[in-house]
Amino acid sequence: MITRMSSLFLRTLREDPADAEVPSHRLLVRAGYVRRVAPGGFSWLPLGLKVLRNVERVVREEMDAMGAQEIQFPALLPREPYEATGRWTEYGDNIFRLKDRKKADYLLGPTHEELFTLTVKGEYSSYKDYPVFLYQIQTKYRDEARPRAGILRGREFLMKDSYSFDLDDDGLSASYLKHRDTYIRIFDRLGLKYVIVSAVSGAMGGSASEEFLAEAETGEDTFVRSTESGFAANVEAVTTPAPPAQSVEDKPAAQVHHTPGTPTIETLVDFLNKADLGRTFTAADTLKNVLLKTRGPGEDKWDLLAVGVPGDREIDMKRLEAALEPRAVAILEESDFKENPFLVKGYIGPKALRENGVSYLVDPRVVTGTAWVTGADKPDHHVVDLVCGRDFTPDGTIEAAEVREGDPSPDGRGTLVAARGIEIGHIFQLGRKYADAFQLDALGADSKPIRITMGSYGVGVSRLVAAIAEQSHDDHGLIWPNGVAPADVHVVIAGKTDDIRAGGEKLAADLDAAGLSVLLDDRTAMPGVKFADADLIGVPTIVVVGRGLANGVVEVKDRRTGERTEVAVDDAVRHLTELVGE
Repeated sequence: MITRMSSLFLRTLREDPADAEVPSHRLLVRAGYVRRVAPGGFSWLPLGLKVLRNVERVVREEMDAMGAQEIQFPALLPREPYEATGRWTEYGDNIFRLKDRKKADYLLGPTHEELFTLTVKGEYSSYKDYPVFLYQIQTKYRDEARPRAGILRGREFLMKDSYSFDLDDDGLSASYLKHRDTYIRIFDRLGLKYVIVSAVSGAMGGSASEEFLAEAETGEDTFVRSTESGFAANVEAVTTPAPPAQSVEDKPAAQVHHTPGTPTIETLVDFLNKADLGRTFTAADTLKNVLLKTRGPGEDKWDLLAVGVPGDREIDMKRLEAALEPRAVAILEESDFKENPFLVKGYIGPKALRENGVSYLVDPRVVTGTAWVTGADKPDHHVVDLVCGRDFTPDGTIEAAEVREGDPSPDGRGTLVAARGIEIGHIFQLGRKYADAFQLDALGADSKPIRITMGSYGVGVSRLVAAIAEQSHDDHGLIWPNGVAPADVHVVIAGKTDDIRAGGEKLAADLDAAGLSVLLDDRTAMPGVKFADADLIGVPTIVVVGRGLANGVVEVKDRRTGERTEVAVDDAVRHLTELVGE
């Protein structure tokens, strides 16, 4: 197929869009692949749609190859199935809700576990029907509070979601691994550099959970991996190795000290070290108590929650939210402190929390026998040597503190190093959460019901376009991998003479006849403009038909390396066919 730029619906831009934050957003807009319609909503123009469909084709081919069957659900969904699983309220403000003319409640589907479960329940009843793999590639909707980064984080996006249905846990494990292998083939075919990390299941529910992250400095997800093992995890899924418990008998008695003007960890440590208390203090010796408020889905009332972390650590809100999900969480405001005068800002300690019934969760490093400096519930006062298990007992532990490079790896091998990535796939072993909600059973060989167990597997198809762009670009524009690009070859007619134009037209026709897709720049624009657009658009192989044609050669440019090679016109089709097929 030949796509002529003289008639292509395309306008490239020389300046970056004002709202672009990441390279993929900047370049996809400049190269005329997408256009913003609203916050988190983009139109796909002809070149962009070609790339999107190419990515979709790779995903579909690999899903079909593993034996999954494609179906299609509506995006407009009734409330009742989501009510049955509790997700109508669990999703909170993250879904689009609407009413029809009869005042019935609907939502725009963020994901379709409920519908897949109900569909299988309606069609299958015997153990002989299982296992089952079903998938769809469909537009999803989520009301992102802060849509950003172009198509990386939008409110409307194309997603492949698939589901496995098995008779037992062994079958689920096999289905999970089958999907995992399929995802590896998909992302390898797309030429992505990615890592597989342990993850949390969140509102999806279930047990085993892994994310596929495309490595990118602009990624929103932080992950860590061990320097000495294969351990890798999203920071939300990192568990803190707890130190061994200590004796409480050999610790000095807790003492309250007047510590004027020390509302921060830094000022407190500085004061203590000047007070000559017989030892040197660091921020790690302090226990910072952060006050929050939480509420469950559908609840109006907020409940107080205190989280204690070593003073040398900050609270990581993503880890905190993941640990508390599906409960919403917020930092206390000034009005909250006024309503709860027992909370002395900057000097909060475990005693006032216990006496006033505030739930108190601490970092796993806060174990029995550890002594801390923390607030004494009185302005300008702290208590030194407050011992866990002797002077206070927390209500439990929580993974909320930041994970840092150099922390010990949870598997006990090496230390952690951090990197950033873009989530491109997520796989879950859901178990029986949805099967229980809808009583999805199969009649076994003994005529007894077997409760089905499920897996859920997602790929962000439109997000993959942006992820590839993040990894494959340079200062001049995009650089698409073969098989993803909007064309196999970009033929640039770099001259206005009849011979050059005829030579470019013939080469494009010959390439088309050989089965290659061609983007033909047959415009009357200056060569410099055409060359700049070719680099910006990013087809991996660029062929320049220009003055060299008089000598029987054309110039072939490798967009990724910049290498230029003169190729005989008579050999160009063979050469390019082999090049594209590599």
